[in-house]
Amino acid sequence: MDSEREPVRVVIVDDEQLVRMALRLVIDGEPDLTVVAEAADGDAAITVVDEQRPDVVLMDVRMPGRDGLSTTRELLDRPAPPRVLMLTTFDSDDLVLGALRAGALGFVLKDTPPPQILDAVRTVADGNPVLSPAATARVIAAATGPQSPHARSSTREAAQKRLSTLTERERETARAIADGLGNPEIAQRLHISIATVKAHTGSLFAKLAVENRVQIALLVRDAEE
Repeated sequence: MDSEREPVRVVIVDDEQLVRMALRLVIDGEPDLTVVAEAADGDAAITVVDEQRPDVVLMDVRMPGRDGLSTTRELLDRPAPPRVLMLTTFDSDDLVLGALRAGALGFVLKDTPPPQILDAVRTVADGNPVLSPAATARVIAAATGPQSPHARSSTREAAQKRLSTLTERERETARAIADGLGNPEIAQRLHISIATVKAHTGSLFAKLAVENRVQIALLVRDAEE
């Protein structure tokens, strides 16, 4: 990031004090990031976000009282909202999916290594989605299960029609994304460079009118149902 740029202002929302302390230690150790407030529940989060106007909110999915999903929806309905990055232990896949649909830019697992959490905060601060391949695969599995609203509302024909606009390489890239692979693994599978993978992924975003890799993967799974 630009060394002359103001540090990214972060609010941490989690009902576990130890989690908040650990995240603060990690984030405040970086010169380009700073934690401006913490909150232990959704109501407190709304108050501190109104007071501090952070760039990024690290939002726990499950909390007593107002959960992360309803809090995210309220924050993102406001003018000039912060960017929201969800935290999950993955006992709450449906809430994560709801948060993504509500406008959260992504999610990370709570046991993600600190360097990856820092990268995720920076990526979200720049307005880009963060969806780790391993976590994405688990969300896709939950979203396309037999009881999934998404699976019930989407049709194979509609998904196949959207995917029909892709080139063969783009379809192969989409299939690899649906399998939960990251860019290095996709490059290895398809015997292409990582730069080419990124180019294909950019084309997928444009042609399919999607905002993140989860939506690409859902389309692939819908087409195969």
